[in-house]
Amino acid sequence: MRNIYFTPGPTELYFTAEEHIKNGLKQGIGSTSHRGPVFKNIYKNCVENLRALMHIPEDYHILITSSANEAWERLIQNCVEKESFHICNGSFSSRFHTTAEQLDRKAHALTAADGTVPALESIAVPENAEMITLCLNESSTGAAYPLEDVYALKAKYPDKLIALDGVSAVPVMDVDFSKIDSLYFSVQKAFGLPAGLGIWIVNNACVEKAKSMEKKGISIGSYHRLPDMVEKAAQYQTAETPNIIGIYTLAKVAEDMLTKGLKMIRNEITYKAAILYQAIASHPQLSAFVEVEKHRSQTVIVAKTDFDSSRLIAYLKEKKIEIGSGYGKYKTQQVRFANFPTHSKEQMEFLVDLLAEFKI
Repeated sequence: MRNIYFTPGPTELYFTAEEHIKNGLKQGIGSTSHRGPVFKNIYKNCVENLRALMHIPEDYHILITSSANEAWERLIQNCVEKESFHICNGSFSSRFHTTAEQLDRKAHALTAADGTVPALESIAVPENAEMITLCLNESSTGAAYPLEDVYALKAKYPDKLIALDGVSAVPVMDVDFSKIDSLYFSVQKAFGLPAGLGIWIVNNACVEKAKSMEKKGISIGSYHRLPDMVEKAAQYQTAETPNIIGIYTLAKVAEDMLTKGLKMIRNEITYKAAILYQAIASHPQLSAFVEVEKHRSQTVIVAKTDFDSSRLIAYLKEKKIEIGSGYGKYKTQQVRFANFPTHSKEQMEFLVDLLAEFKI
């Protein structure tokens, strides 16, 4: 029996991914030209399946990047002339703020304690901030941002662009794109694919902002200028040679998820999260890191340990289960469990049983 990966990314491959990769290689997709009709059809299929799966409106553009992290730079370069505002409640949301500073923007930050989500009434966005960024599912701490708070923030500040980090959140969280401006994700978490591919979704407000900045003589990048990316995407093309086999596999896995049905996928996620949180609560030496229940992620579940967490990691590894250590400063104080569509109910029940047996 090979190891089962409950690591929060890269994680266990979606159960159909390996077969799709094999089929793609047999078809020569890894060698096909990114300017030819085969690739255009792959990109088109990927876009159509993601639109259907995630309910992405037709006037939102689906762009290819190397990773979700790349979207931080692209968003700042193309959509922020001077000032941005970042809600930081963990390592990944904080890194976006750092990226904006490195690009010489005046980057405001509301910093919340790790494992928490700031109350809506505590958020005061400066008048000159052009964009608000936040993380739907902070993979470093297991804190999830309620969608109703995201939408309320957009209603409160309708003139500001809202950019969401959807890594480890989509397609499980059902985002209403009409109430945001941009969302980005990478594929090695909730989609259960090999790393090396990001998806950046933008609306026309983002595109027009980029064009207006360029008219003012402000650099918006080089070959990844947003207007150019959108123009090429309309023809199912990219600026450079992309991860073609990754795009092909994402298209196929998105189709598989559509066939299974998001309702079933989400119901399974809810069940698996419930039994895992219960196992953590029942264990005398574990506790949930995120204290407020409505802010607990269903897809990246973080537990505090009252012992060196490497001991639990080693115990589970002996049982062919791989989990994540705590992130950064929490490395030896926490463990992180992925609960993605690729993880079956039976696998999660096996993990829960092993946790119940673990004692120091």
